[in-house]
Amino acid sequence: MDHASDDRALIKAIAGGDAKALERLFARNQTRVFRYLTRIVRNEAQAEELLNEVFLGVWHSAGRYEGRSEPSTWLISIAHNKAVSSLRKKREVSGIDEEVVAAIEDDSDNPEVTSQKMDKAAHMRAAMQGLSPEHREILDLVYYQEQSVSDVAEILGIPEATVKTRMFYARKKLSELLQQRGIDRGWP
Repeated sequence: MDHASDDRALIKAIAGGDAKALERLFARNQTRVFRYLTRIVRNEAQAEELLNEVFLGVWHSAGRYEGRSEPSTWLISIAHNKAVSSLRKKREVSGIDEEVVAAIEDDSDNPEVTSQKMDKAAHMRAAMQGLSPEHREILDLVYYQEQSVSDVAEILGIPEATVKTRMFYARKKLSELLQQRGIDRGWP
């Protein structure tokens, strides 16, 4: 039985009230979902809380899983909704525009010193932070979570054409940010 089929069987068992099935589904998928949440909310403690909420949501909604999407897509979709809701609440409570705060330039090291300290992967992560949340999320889902364009469209609730457009502009902006750091983007 492949991973997706096994996860489908676990979700079906969870819908029937099998707590052990939830534990197995959690064990199989927690790292992937946690990494996704961490990249969205940029806070490991908050991501840990959201991870628990995601699987609590799975427990309550497993009976509504229809199998039209892959189990991993369904889980990431739940995680996406929990993360967006959490960020929305955080903005409402703090009154601070997270994008404005993220755009404040860090002048502790100049680019030359920074490039000497970091490798290409570190530059990539830093450049990703210069992207809008929408572009960062698209790249995360496609390249790190390995979701298809149609799955990303389903997760985010947007048309596939919008996913492709965001991906195009995200890659373009990421390329510019990497070039500013003196790094070849590594794709055609």
